[in-house]
Amino acid sequence: MHVAEKIREPAKVNAVALKAYARVADAWGLNLNEAAGLADMTVSTWKRAKKPDFAGELTKDQLLRLSAVIGIYKSLELYFSEPLARSWFTRPNTGPLFGGSRPVDIAIDGGLPQILAVRTYLDALRGGA
Repeated sequence: MHVAEKIREPAKVNAVALKAYARVADAWGLNLNEAAGLADMTVSTWKRAKKPDFAGELTKDQLLRLSAVIGIYKSLELYFSEPLARSWFTRPNTGPLFGGSRPVDIAIDGGLPQILAVRTYLDALRGGA
């Protein structure tokens, strides 16, 4: 049996990822510096990337970051009620991973490995890991 390979155009993948990430950043109330830093972009690049006609390329690291952040958002929406789900990422947290800092700051400072650690932490809270 032959299964047709699904070909994904990078521009479409980038557009979908950026649109979803922009919605997450807005839902969390991230400022331009936070949203750009979390995505590993300059503020000027993030401003351009938010626009529907953005034709720039995303690195694999940036796509992984966006994917992981969207996963964090989904975990928070499943685990907490809406007010806490929307503010958890930007509130100081005394959990062992955060040491009193805000998860967003830890994620920006630690890059992709720390973003993935936050996602794993939340999955464990939900009972998924």
